[in-house]
Amino acid sequence: QVQLVESGGGLVQPGGSLRISCAASGRTFRSYGMGWFRQAPGKEREFVAAISGIRGDNSYYADSVKGRFTISRDNAKNSMYLQMNSLKPEDTAVYYCAASSRYINTVRERDYDYWGQGTKVTVSS
Repeated sequence: QVQLVESGGGLVQPGGSLRISCAASGRTFRSYGMGWFRQAPGKEREFVAAISGIRGDNSYYADSVKGRFTISRDNAKNSMYLQMNSLKPEDTAVYYCAASSRYINTVRERDYDYWGQGTKVTVSS
């Protein structure tokens, strides 16, 4: 069983930056494929970014965030991060951390087994 806890959300102005974090329990964190998803008000949850397990040397991004967001992981700290730059109002959403025990890297929501409770990010002036 893996528990995921997100942190770092908040209110930021358009064009600003924010880094959100995901802390994971469990000794096998390094082998899990990890991802970030988000759900905006009134919309379905969508893929944001993913990073491969073990070395984290492969990452994937939704087109809407490519070039602005960077996903990373620190296996020694059982943590994953999402650095968000040049934020836009349309980035406003609850951001969820997810872990997959079955896939070392995947962008599909159904492939993830464990989910955090989410952290809210609001981009507004």
